[in-house]
Amino acid sequence: MRPDAQPGHLPVSQPPAAHLPVLYTQVLEGLQVIEDGTYLDGTFGRGGHARGVLQRLGPGGRLLVMDKDPEAIAVAEQSFGGDARVSIRRASFATLGQWDQAQALDGVLLDLGVSSPQLDVAERGFSFGKDGPLDMRMDPDAGQSAAQWLASAEEREIADVLWTYGEERQSRRIARAIVQRRAEQPLLRTAQLADLIASVMPRGKDKIHPATRSFQAIRIHINRELADLEAGLDAALARLKPGGRLAVISFHSLEDRIVKQFINRHAKAPPANRRLPEAQAFTPTLLAIGGAIRAEDDELAANPRARSAVLRVAEKLAVTA
Repeated sequence: MRPDAQPGHLPVSQPPAAHLPVLYTQVLEGLQVIEDGTYLDGTFGRGGHARGVLQRLGPGGRLLVMDKDPEAIAVAEQSFGGDARVSIRRASFATLGQWDQAQALDGVLLDLGVSSPQLDVAERGFSFGKDGPLDMRMDPDAGQSAAQWLASAEEREIADVLWTYGEERQSRRIARAIVQRRAEQPLLRTAQLADLIASVMPRGKDKIHPATRSFQAIRIHINRELADLEAGLDAALARLKPGGRLAVISFHSLEDRIVKQFINRHAKAPPANRRLPEAQAFTPTLLAIGGAIRAEDDELAANPRARSAVLRVAEKLAVTA
């Protein structure tokens, strides 16, 4: 295992109050940043965690930041563009294995899902609580918008997406309503879609907005979030050096399940199969560092969006021949 952080490191101070990255202290403790290490933040967002890593790096350290959102990249350039220790790349973390600089990494951080700035800006189309164009793309220059997909997808495909990625029990009813409404007028605004979903949902005791699960599902589908996560985890493991740490923050069970299963698959031998003549040799390549880490009460009071955040940390092991 990697030794504890070297004496003399700067304390993990909180970032400016304007941006509250979730599980900030726990992430930096999990990464165990060393002064001359190389770290990759695959989801820069507004740079809260990246600033904490950079604070702990010495002159010989390196910080690589990625994001497919051009607004996030603009913030990274403005904040860190003059720091020789920092390299910036606009791309999905799923492609980190294609970045030549991302070699022999001491740590990789992935903070999954939609960021607070994306939710707060109505024009990005992520929020059912703010009327804006029905877009939902993290990279607005790539792929279909949510409006374009909903205009052409078959009813069964829409229902499957809502069920698979949103675990929406009324997926078929909502899909049917979408197809019927688009035949009358196109769905182009977030408020249109949110109101339509609310109109066909049965009244119940659930306190969340009726469109919550559907918006989540459509966003995940449009951005290929789960497929990118699987590719990004594989790439991160390949590029981490022995002793390097992987830290992943998830915000819903689908993401966390993928992360948990990925760590377990590389840390634990698979169950014995009685049909095989002998047990298959297994060499672990990851060590799980603790279990699921969640925000404490003081953070939840200051940042309610942290309530669903789950952090998992693993360390890459040296594999001997």
